Amino acid sequence: MQVHAKRKVINRLHRIQGHLKKVEEMVKKDIYCIDILRQSLAVRRALEEAEAEILDSHFHTCVTEAVRGKKEKREKAILELLNLFREKR
Repeated sequence: MQVHAKRKVINRLHRIQGHLKKVEEMVKKDIYCIDILRQSLAVRRALEEAEAEILDSHFHTCVTEAVRGKKEKREKAILELLNLFREKR
C-alpha cells in the first residue's frame, strides 16, 4: 500500500474506533435507538471510505503492476477483484 494511502486508512480506522466506542457507550446508556442507529451508520460509512482508499491504492500499485506483467499475473489480479466483488454481495 502506498505510504500516503496507509496514513489515510489508519486515520480513518482511528475515527471508526471512536465511532464504535460511541455506539457502545450509547447502548450502555440506553440512548434512543434511532440515535444509536445513526451513529452506527457513521461507522459503516467510515469503513466504506477506508475500503475505498485501500482499493484505490491496490489499483494504483498491485493491479497496475499486474496489468503490465505477464498474462498469469493479469488474470490473477482480475480474478481476485471479481471474487472480492462477489463476496461483497
